Amino acid sequence: MHTKYLNIKAFSLLLTSLLVLSLCLACSSPPPSRAVLVVHGGAGVLDRAKMGPELEKEYRATLAAALRAGHAVLSQGGSALDAVSATILPLEDSHLFNAGHGAVFSAEGRCELDASIMDGAGPRAGAVTGVQSVRHPILAARAVMEKSEHVLLSGAGADAFAKEQGLETVSNEFFHTERRRRALEQRLADDKHGTVGCVALDSAGHLAAGTSTGGMTAKRWGRVGDSPIIGAGTWAQDGVCAVSATGWGEYFIRGAIASNIAGRMRFGGLSLEAAGSQAIHKELTERGGTGGVIALDSKGRFTTPFNTPGMFRGWVTLEGQVTVKIWKGE
Repeated sequence: MHTKYLNIKAFSLLLTSLLVLSLCLACSSPPPSRAVLVVHGGAGVLDRAKMGPELEKEYRATLAAALRAGHAVLSQGGSALDAVSATILPLEDSHLFNAGHGAVFSAEGRCELDASIMDGAGPRAGAVTGVQSVRHPILAARAVMEKSEHVLLSGAGADAFAKEQGLETVSNEFFHTERRRRALEQRLADDKHGTVGCVALDSAGHLAAGTSTGGMTAKRWGRVGDSPIIGAGTWAQDGVCAVSATGWGEYFIRGAIASNIAGRMRFGGLSLEAAGSQAIHKELTERGGTGGVIALDSKGRFTTPFNTPGMFRGWVTLEGQVTVKIWKGE
């Protein structure tokens, strides 16, 4: 009886020790990553050797500057919606990305731009597609959301609406770059990346997301991808998550990938990371699609899954610490 008592006591001590050890390990493990704003600059077949160190440095610096612009808004108590706009504006003005100045050419040799934005409070959304003269498509998308009863405007009507709202307009040549002209002529596969997007969380707990693109090189017949499609390329819902997508748009539309991630969290009980991983590495990949997303939840947790060799991406913390990455495994 005495031996049995000792065995039970020893077993109890062992269980207690294991419990204490597990708690200590849990306490010593790093907390999950937190951010207030995440950005992407497109996913695709990125060739590091072809890019070269100087161009890579320019990409990283431009993404970091965009992150700082968005963080400046949030650090002053601004809204997630304003932070998303502030982040995307410099990317639309950069020749590096497939959005605004530097957008790819359609088969007809024009730049036809798409954008969408979503405010998780409400939620409410706005989008434009096929615009050719508004300098900042993301602002046109926001005007549709805030100044009209519509969600999506297209083509000449969207350009006219943007002009009526007092947004800056330019000739289509403003968007042209020699790099994109060569891409049209050569139909280079690795020039399909470059869509830009941003997700943000403000101090009031509101989420917002925005996406802007020039679409696919040499697109025809008025083709529209996922970027201006709410639920496919952009989604934001307070208390759940904000998502911006980049990649082969048709597959993101078929899978409603952006809202799919939110649905997996709301109805499937998945974490943001698990929901994003399933949407990209399972659903999108099994359908034959390529690309990735940036996603941010209401606690500041974020994820950036993609199934391509690289995706331009970065994030900034509440304290202002900026991180920028390009390659897989970075």
